Amino acid sequence: MAFEDTQSALSRNAAVALPLLMFPVVVAAIVALVAPQSSYGALALVIGTIAVAWYILGGVISLGYVLDRLAARRALAAIRHEVAAAPDPVWICDSDGLVMMQNEASRSGFGDIAGQNILRLVSGLRADAAPDMEGLVRRAGYVGCADLALASGDTLTLSRAEDAPLQIWSYHRRGSQHPAPMVEDEAEAPDDFEAIPVALLRIAPNGHVRRANAAARRLLGDSLPEGPEAIHIGSILDGPGRPTGEWVAETHAARRTDGRSEVLRLRTPADTAREQHVQVTLAIDPVEQPGLIAVLNDASALKTLEAQFVQSQKMQAIGQLAGGVAHDFNNLLTAIRGHCDLLMLRHDKGDPDYADLDQIGQNANRAAALVGQLLAFSRRQQLRLETLDPRDVLADLTHLLNRLVGEKVTLTIAHDSALRAIRADKRQLEQVIMNLVVNARDAMPTGGNIEIRTDVTAIGGEGEGARGKVSLPKGDYLRIRVTDEGCGIDPALLDKIFEPFFTTKRVGEGTGLGLSTAYGIVKQTGGYIFCDSEVGRGTCFSLYFPAQAGGQPAPRPVAAPAAMPEPERRATVLLVEDEAPVRAFAARALRLKGYDVHEASSAEEALALLDGTLAVDIFVTDVVMPGMDGPSWVRAALRDRPGTRVIFMSGYTEDIFGEGHAPVPNATFLAKPFTLNELAQCVARQLQGPPRRLDA
Repeated sequence: MAFEDTQSALSRNAAVALPLLMFPVVVAAIVALVAPQSSYGALALVIGTIAVAWYILGGVISLGYVLDRLAARRALAAIRHEVAAAPDPVWICDSDGLVMMQNEASRSGFGDIAGQNILRLVSGLRADAAPDMEGLVRRAGYVGCADLALASGDTLTLSRAEDAPLQIWSYHRRGSQHPAPMVEDEAEAPDDFEAIPVALLRIAPNGHVRRANAAARRLLGDSLPEGPEAIHIGSILDGPGRPTGEWVAETHAARRTDGRSEVLRLRTPADTAREQHVQVTLAIDPVEQPGLIAVLNDASALKTLEAQFVQSQKMQAIGQLAGGVAHDFNNLLTAIRGHCDLLMLRHDKGDPDYADLDQIGQNANRAAALVGQLLAFSRRQQLRLETLDPRDVLADLTHLLNRLVGEKVTLTIAHDSALRAIRADKRQLEQVIMNLVVNARDAMPTGGNIEIRTDVTAIGGEGEGARGKVSLPKGDYLRIRVTDEGCGIDPALLDKIFEPFFTTKRVGEGTGLGLSTAYGIVKQTGGYIFCDSEVGRGTCFSLYFPAQAGGQPAPRPVAAPAAMPEPERRATVLLVEDEAPVRAFAARALRLKGYDVHEASSAEEALALLDGTLAVDIFVTDVVMPGMDGPSWVRAALRDRPGTRVIFMSGYTEDIFGEGHAPVPNATFLAKPFTLNELAQCVARQLQGPPRRLDA
């Protein structure tokens, strides 16, 4: 028997009572009109109005109650057949605990209690029924389902949600399995969990994965094994600095609701090309208790950007370090070479010490070349195009390349007999070849051969110069090929090898900038770079540069010692250098050439010397100094001496004079380290040469 017919007389009784309540109001209104001075009419009107208002309030409450009943009836109709077919005793109650329906199993085992409160059933099972029932309802409203253990070993279960219109009570005998909760609309159906487009995992407090929806299976892929075996979350994801199971257990024990996330590395198979990271957010599972819900988001792109940012910061720091080391090292080399030149002036070639001094000078020159390679390898510089013979470039680079490849790898260089010259920056071209040779060496950890071959190729017919998405214009090209016998490159990765920060090397072994730097230099020079690779056979990088007209390049002339201009008069030089050994050498060198030299160890000291009547023909100053730098104090001094010539000295390149600064008139640049003759010649040319400007 259902309880839904017990309230059928409510509306009829309310309809009969309404005219009776309205009658006193009508009488009071008539009395007030006939005898306005009478207090009985006003009192009757007030009493009648209060009665009607009270009646209307009761109607509103009754209406709300009726709406709740209608919602409960709709919910009951949706599960009526499932309840009737359930083998265990089941009672369906409204939100107040009144039994609306019970199945045959409950009626035969516990009697018909339809229309009565479920407390009657609980009272027959437990002595302290009221507090037990109150606690059971509270727990079920919080987690959706709650059990009450009975003395017989059986279990009374309540399934509901906090705002559900129905309570589902079920009785389970000892040893029987609990059916899934049947709270209408509130308990999540399996299909709903599966269809959610967000990757979700249901996790037990011990860290075992209970269930993964379709989105989670797509995200985790092969990292989530299939099968009935229980999978621990720690076998899928690396922990956030501690075991993943410990993090899950702590979150469940603390019942955190702040939604804090962790980015964890996905444990992918060893043959996976790249690492995958997942952002994991844990929350208490509102359906399956005890347990947690894990919300997963793919964070691989975020971690890649983070790694690229860290890598760029590291490269910037390396560049600054290299520049600083080069500056200080060039100061030392300037002092070594300079004082060696001063000593050689006092010894002729027949002196026993001359050979030792010559060795010092040669090794200082080699050290200066290494510093230049360091700057070329670490810093991005402006192109200084010149006509180059590739044979000369590779000949100058051979010694350094042999040092780079090591003993296990052999280096072979072969040239075509009919080569052509190219227009390129010598230092930048050397950097490109160094990057390619280093990559070839790393591809052959057990040794092998690296071949560098140069030739001239002509691109003529339509489509002849097509390489992938790039087509070379018609013309003659100098081709430089760097070939190795290494492991090769996966075809799926060939389109990405020139991308910045992309590397196939292990973490910490590659920057991902070598090939991207080579690509940028070649393109800026007007050339092309291509890669052909076969896994297990090796890789060949081909560089194409437009060949210069005129056949073979002319042999590089041997630089003859330049004739040093003699000064017409005894010129005055203001030498400003913070490094005492460099200043001492430069001052002695200039005095030996007949100049009147005034020394200053800082820009402030130089400006103090110029405050008097000192007449100066040329400033020779370092660029980077403590306090005021060289360009700053020179600009201040030139306001009173606009015609004074200037020579800037620095261990950095000329790039320190960048765009966006006011030009310094009558200025030139002398790179450290320099020799005695280079300094003297630069001063003489600057004093006698035409006016010019150097941007500073």
